Amino acid sequence: MKNTLIEIKDLCVNAEDKEILKGINLKINKGEIHVIMGPNGSGKSTTANAILNHPAYKKVAGEILFEGENINDLKTDEIARKGIFMSFQLPEEIPGVSVTNFLKYAKNKITGEPVKIFKFKEEVKKYMDELNMNSKNMERSLNVGFSGGEKKKNEILQMLVLNPKLAILDETDSGLDVDAIRTVSKGIEMFKNENNAVLIITHNTKILSSLKVDYVHILVNGKIVKTGNGELAKEIEENGYSKYKN
Repeated sequence: MKNTLIEIKDLCVNAEDKEILKGINLKINKGEIHVIMGPNGSGKSTTANAILNHPAYKKVAGEILFEGENINDLKTDEIARKGIFMSFQLPEEIPGVSVTNFLKYAKNKITGEPVKIFKFKEEVKKYMDELNMNSKNMERSLNVGFSGGEKKKNEILQMLVLNPKLAILDETDSGLDVDAIRTVSKGIEMFKNENNAVLIITHNTKILSSLKVDYVHILVNGKIVKTGNGELAKEIEENGYSKYKN
């Protein structure tokens, strides 16, 4: 249990009175990269939203333990302060709030400590250089006028700056070209160490080609029907999900 970061036990979740998750079991240890794959509507994003306790998703059974603590009933911001980060399929645009100010505010809320602005800006600039991001974007309104690739890179930048214990990346590779996917993969490699973990949610195998993943879970119709290593993702790329839908 010492190395277990998050454990999901027999989780059942409804959305608008529709049963989505039907008894999910998943354990992620520190230092691991896990991937959840599955066809559209299988419950992948629901799993992520349930971890963060999104109000649109109602837990009807089971529990989620983070570092041994039941977080079922915590508010989303409380869960974030525990050390869970989630990137979104469609990152929000926030007019009037610069990338720098957003990151500074988020960092302060997560750590509870004042941000030393000059050191902070140097750190952000370093990460932006590594991710091939235009440093001028630091002063632009968050995601406003950003391309799809810039928005996704910005999510990875947030992950690096906030440095959570668990990073959940929900369809971060969606709609990205090959170069942008490589940059996102690089950001994940920069982030991951023996004390944190990553959960990638995707229906695409492109982002996995540059990463060494520990476990791949196939989610179909609200249940994990198969768990394997990176070879399982290659099988899905070649043959699809048809054999698991039954």
